[in-house]
Amino acid sequence: MSKPPLTLYLAAPRGFCAGVDRAIKIVEMALRKWGAPVYVRHEIVHNRFVVDGLREKGAVFVEELDECPPDRPVIFSAHGVPKAVPAEAAAREMVYVDATCPLVSKVHIEAARHNENGLQMVMIGHAGHPETIGTIGQLPEGEVLLVETPADVSDLAPRDPERLAFITQTTLSVDDTAEVVAALKARFPAIVGPHKEDICYATTNRQEAVKAMAPDCDAMLVVGAPNSSNSKRLVEVGTRAGCPYAQLVQRATDIDWRALAGIRSVGITAGASAPEVLIDEVIDAFRTRYDVTVEKVVTAEENVEFKVPRVLRETA
Repeated sequence: MSKPPLTLYLAAPRGFCAGVDRAIKIVEMALRKWGAPVYVRHEIVHNRFVVDGLREKGAVFVEELDECPPDRPVIFSAHGVPKAVPAEAAAREMVYVDATCPLVSKVHIEAARHNENGLQMVMIGHAGHPETIGTIGQLPEGEVLLVETPADVSDLAPRDPERLAFITQTTLSVDDTAEVVAALKARFPAIVGPHKEDICYATTNRQEAVKAMAPDCDAMLVVGAPNSSNSKRLVEVGTRAGCPYAQLVQRATDIDWRALAGIRSVGITAGASAPEVLIDEVIDAFRTRYDVTVEKVVTAEENVEFKVPRVLRETA
């Protein structure tokens, strides 16, 4: 019996970004340098497959620093940590390596600079997300006000409406964030914004690729984790850009084949913490059921690379 034809549109860029790549490398290099176990505070990146793979190599994942013994190295996740965490690690004389993405660190530095200039910060982000917690934790309590939607802006009660600046989480929807920024500027005309958008290049590029392919797709699958902010945003962007069905899948076994009955074209992309091996697995799953033609949708070329911390480049 012949298989039905299917066009797979493969987004480029997709999957790993430079910050994720660097964070995973940091854990692997730390294991090589110091041996197992190496402790990691919070999931290094939001992907179970990646975390499980590192766990097998000897990484131990914990939520808080007090779960780590003082005599083993600890690594802070790519999402960034509040200032209190490295301070506590230093007080306990622990060896620690900060795997915070440099683009998140850039936002931290920006927040500190505005704070020094006497401005109160408004952060656009998701409450409870580790990146948001880490960024708010860069400044003294009460110095960062969090908003998620344009509606939240009307409830803000800043110390001085004339002395405000805003920053954003790096993994937000570009379009949603623009709406919140517009609301902030309408209510607080004096508010100071970042020189360049805080939303990182990888988040922006992956959303642009989804927008480009969504109108041609009967369905779209985003390979990523349910706790990955940038992956969830890709599903929303796909739906908004005109794709009738968009689903987040952790891997091929999560695909809802019944929902895909009768389709002729599927878009595939992946969040910034999803490895290419999981994308290949999804493509293979389609090949077993359909006569697949793969078409790449290239909207940007990425060649960003971040160096790992010096402590790991030095030989023991």
